[in-house]
Amino acid sequence: MSNSHTIIAEMRDVRGTGASRRLRRAGKIPAVLYGAGKKTVVLSLNHNSLHHNLEDESFHSSILTVEIEGKKEKAILRDVQMHAFKQLIMHIDLQRISAKDKIHMNVPFHFTGGEDAPGVKVESGIVSHLMTELEIICLPADLPEFIPIDISGLNLGDSIHLSEITLPDSVESTIQTHGGDDLAVVTIVAVRGTSEDEEETEAEEGEEVTGEESDTETAEDSE
Repeated sequence: MSNSHTIIAEMRDVRGTGASRRLRRAGKIPAVLYGAGKKTVVLSLNHNSLHHNLEDESFHSSILTVEIEGKKEKAILRDVQMHAFKQLIMHIDLQRISAKDKIHMNVPFHFTGGEDAPGVKVESGIVSHLMTELEIICLPADLPEFIPIDISGLNLGDSIHLSEITLPDSVESTIQTHGGDDLAVVTIVAVRGTSEDEEETEAEEGEEVTGEESDTETAEDSE
């Protein structure tokens, strides 16, 4: 079950670009709450509080409690619009949920055992994360905070694919449900030579070529 987070929101009556700009100047964010067969409402949220929440990975894959004027509703985070180059949240979309209806969510993978994997510890490889999250379908009460993957048994060149990941009985992968490819999630790859090693190799090759040219010139002179 995912963590519990509460968002304190206020109703707002005025819409439009100008109203949203004034909200942001006051340290607030325009937001919208929709879904579950209820009326869409426009809200304002505290920017600093929400920005802090967004830094928590679990916030993005949790059932959120939205408190509006004393009333509470359950929702999930559907979209976050950020400023093009500033660390400012521009808009938030929240979707109401029903305990009886399944939801689609992206849940992060948590990889463990990387330092103990033979491919890393013995064969000096590095862990390459090919996927960092998985879209799943489940009831709100069954939503996991993350999906654990133990990679401690991987050798160099080994991979873990979607078909090898065990999900809770109540959770389905949308990729596998729709017959998608059995994608690799994580693998251990060999470390490429450093630039210094490459430079040394090139220098050695250059010396060999120079030596060969000198021998040829010497032979020609002797003739």
